[in-house]
Amino acid sequence: MSNVTEPLSTMEKALEVNLDNRIYGTFAEIGAGQEVVRWFFQAGASAGTIAKSISAYDMVVSDSIYGKCQRYVGQQRLQDMLDYEYDLNIKRLEYGRGDSTCFFSFADTVSARNFSGTNKCHGWLGIKFQSRPGDDFSQIIIHVNLKDKTNSLQQEALGIVGVNLIHAAFHLAHRTDDLLESLLDNLSRDRIEIDMVEFKGIEFRRVDNRLMLLHLVKLGLSDAAMFGPDKSVLLPSSVFYKKSVVVERGSFRPVCNVNIDIMETALEQFSEDIKVDRDEIIPIMEITMNNLMQDCGSIDLHDFLARADMLAASGYKVLISNYKEYYRLGHYLRMNTNRPVAIAMGASSLIELFNYEYYQNLEGGILEAMGRLFKHQICLYVYPWLYKKELITVETFKVEPRLQLLFDFIKQHGKLKDITSYNPDFLPVYSRKVLKKIANGEAGWEDDVPEAVAEVIKKRKYFLS
Repeated sequence: MSNVTEPLSTMEKALEVNLDNRIYGTFAEIGAGQEVVRWFFQAGASAGTIAKSISAYDMVVSDSIYGKCQRYVGQQRLQDMLDYEYDLNIKRLEYGRGDSTCFFSFADTVSARNFSGTNKCHGWLGIKFQSRPGDDFSQIIIHVNLKDKTNSLQQEALGIVGVNLIHAAFHLAHRTDDLLESLLDNLSRDRIEIDMVEFKGIEFRRVDNRLMLLHLVKLGLSDAAMFGPDKSVLLPSSVFYKKSVVVERGSFRPVCNVNIDIMETALEQFSEDIKVDRDEIIPIMEITMNNLMQDCGSIDLHDFLARADMLAASGYKVLISNYKEYYRLGHYLRMNTNRPVAIAMGASSLIELFNYEYYQNLEGGILEAMGRLFKHQICLYVYPWLYKKELITVETFKVEPRLQLLFDFIKQHGKLKDITSYNPDFLPVYSRKVLKKIANGEAGWEDDVPEAVAEVIKKRKYFLS
């Protein structure tokens, strides 16, 4: 017999919360009906859980309660709602029942499918709560993309994920991996995607949100997630919105001078090519799940944090993705910005990119892959590769004879560009050699990495054998 237990149904979760005499709070929902609180009303015994339910649809009404904001479907509006309703509960109810009650506020602000079907369907959901009576607050915020084709189905999905979030906050706060996985109970990725999660407050004081984002992608709740150099959680679609982007993929184990030079030289050349100031281009370092698992087949969390800390020390935003194939990365970037995009890579990556066998899973093979990758405003900036004393560039790279016409076509249309202002001193630097030096305690490895990265490695004793 299997030991795996089926998750509770949405109604069972709502009822379990309702029957817990400790839990009491407010629901504030804007944009897709009161779909979450409806489950708690329907489950029965809701008077023990619901202090108030509110839906301030009108912007003037919403502003009069929560203050003015720039985006009504945004993280700041959600936070305003959570803070206001939570503080109001404490102010009104703590004196009478604070010794025995865990107060909470749940809020969501959502853009479900409009009548003409022209809007982006997404939303923010959050819960601010006490784990124990009298505790300081804890909080979980998520961002969801709604994938159902009709408004009614999107409302249904929103209600389910909202109940999952509330139930998980009170039952799984001490097991954050299980908490994340439970958010899609009774749902699927075909219906909803969770591409951002942020934990904070006393219950989650030891939680590293970068690990939570990693688990989002690992668990398949999203194909990509992003954090900043200050460890802050970022919503990729907001970062990319109406911005040109340069993405560099790598293992970054460790971050070497050559990695930084690839990004900086690609940025410089890209800005000149598209005639946009560098400050208006977003540089992103990308780590794929495949790169994280390539050495041992599983993810070493300490190793992941080492890479994250080094990239943070270098000042870059980091994208964790499940896009092993470059054409999938290209599609993702195109979906999030309408501006030109550059992918920076070393010339050695061209071997993988133009490997005919690599695309057997596609009906159109390599032709389909290249069509997807180079559609619209995407191009590759290629950093030279020193291989057995030979300098490999776009101009000198050799492909199989059957791919030569395709390679030439892509190159002639300006989709493959050599990076010309590279530093030749960095060409002999290979991360695996640097990693071996660090592990063996050999001198001189500091010369191959940025100073800030060397300080992080020494301070936290990363990569020591």
